[in-house]
Amino acid sequence: MNGPPLRIVVGGVSGAGKSTVGRALAARLGAGFVDADELHSAAAVATMASGVPLTDLDRWPWLDRVAAVLRDAPPEGVVVACSALRRIYRDRIRLIAPDAAFVQLTGSRELLTERITARTAHYMPASLLESQLALVEPLGDDEKGAALDVALPPGALVDDVVRLLRPRCAKLGD
Repeated sequence: MNGPPLRIVVGGVSGAGKSTVGRALAARLGAGFVDADELHSAAAVATMASGVPLTDLDRWPWLDRVAAVLRDAPPEGVVVACSALRRIYRDRIRLIAPDAAFVQLTGSRELLTERITARTAHYMPASLLESQLALVEPLGDDEKGAALDVALPPGALVDDVVRLLRPRCAKLGD
């Protein structure tokens, strides 16, 4: 396909399934996948692992790294799993990758808590869920993207992403 590569951010709070859905979406689209958790500094990971939420000052360099991955997407595109909870975070990403589309995964507090407490191999403690939920700002009408409920299975979410973003992302085709 012609045109710029796809640049999609799968966002949401911890436990929303960003990595699972992002990997599946990237596979469906034949795009690369990057988990933004791997772009955090060691200091940021240690802060979160100790149960302390990051400040915006902690996040800016990380968001710039996320945006650079999107900006430098290969021709087949890239899907990045990144919380991108607030509008100013998404705006920061768009400064460097203006054509990025955002998929915001949402879910009930109960479902998210259940998912976080069930996982064993992640540095983000369940105690930080409340601080993340307090930050979430829904996508604005002027933002390219879609919000989806994570109560659906990952495959259905990927189907919905492709269907909902098709009008805004010509490269998704028919």
